[in-house]
Amino acid sequence: MPTIEVTNLEKTFSIPQREPGLGGAFKGLFNPKYTKKTAVDSISFSLETGEVVGYIGVNGAGKSTTIKMLTGILEPSGGSVRVLGRNPHKDRVANARDIGVVFGQRTQLWWDLALRESLWLVAKIYEIPKAEFARRLEEFADVLELEELLSKPIRTMSLGQKMRAELAATLIHRPKVVYLDEPTIGLDVLVKERIRGFLKAQNKQYGTTVLLTTHDLGDIEELCSRVLIIDSGQLIYDGALETIKQRFGTHRTMKFELSTVGAGLASPLQMPNGAEITNQEGSSLELRFDRLKCSASQVASSVMNQLEVLDFSIGEPDLTSIIKQIYAGGLS
Repeated sequence: MPTIEVTNLEKTFSIPQREPGLGGAFKGLFNPKYTKKTAVDSISFSLETGEVVGYIGVNGAGKSTTIKMLTGILEPSGGSVRVLGRNPHKDRVANARDIGVVFGQRTQLWWDLALRESLWLVAKIYEIPKAEFARRLEEFADVLELEELLSKPIRTMSLGQKMRAELAATLIHRPKVVYLDEPTIGLDVLVKERIRGFLKAQNKQYGTTVLLTTHDLGDIEELCSRVLIIDSGQLIYDGALETIKQRFGTHRTMKFELSTVGAGLASPLQMPNGAEITNQEGSSLELRFDRLKCSASQVASSVMNQLEVLDFSIGEPDLTSIIKQIYAGGLS
């Protein structure tokens, strides 16, 4: 039996419509009118035990609404969802014991308490024995580098420190299923790498099932072999990450800052096969190239041999553009 099983899941919200002014406020009070907004539109998928699956889409696509139904916070308007054989909304207490949740911009820790005290309160809620808590705390403090943070109040921590603390609180009771909603948002590269490594280790050691929503392609590439893509509440892709990368992740961009001497192009640039100029304005030059046909070093070398370059950067494919390509053309 799948650990998570979603069948024709739907969620519709009734949004009040109000006219402007005091008169509109009275009308809305005594004769309210509503419009229907479908956030999740008949989606189906399943996750097996130990899978780490990326759940991606643009803002407003329905990702967080889905997570809230899986955790039992919201009740579905239609369809069904089973987590470890339970209905998350009807069996919220039992479901909560077996899951962990991280919302990137919200905290489950006590603002004025030191981290050690906050984690101990979480352990008490989940009835973790004191000796077992001490062992897990030592493990997390080592892997997540929390030792210096244990005596600090949560309110004094940086964003990266808080996120590491949140992960410890989420996994301290060894949940079977973990939902991560933008867990690395706003974090620097080193903190992201530490968090990714920690999540991979937990998944490998304990077989934790993970559903990850993120806008960071690095999170997806490091942690997931399978992705679900949602757009306007509808599931438009469920399959291997490698397929996405091969079909839609082949193109990169390069931006060059040229010297004033080399800014003007006296003659057309000679570019490697698979590379093309997308924009040139003043001393800035932008290129797009297919990494399957030519490498970044080939493109950079070609430009530098013809122009005087002060600086350049390489850009990865934008997640929003990838989703738009899939939604427009599909993968057939």
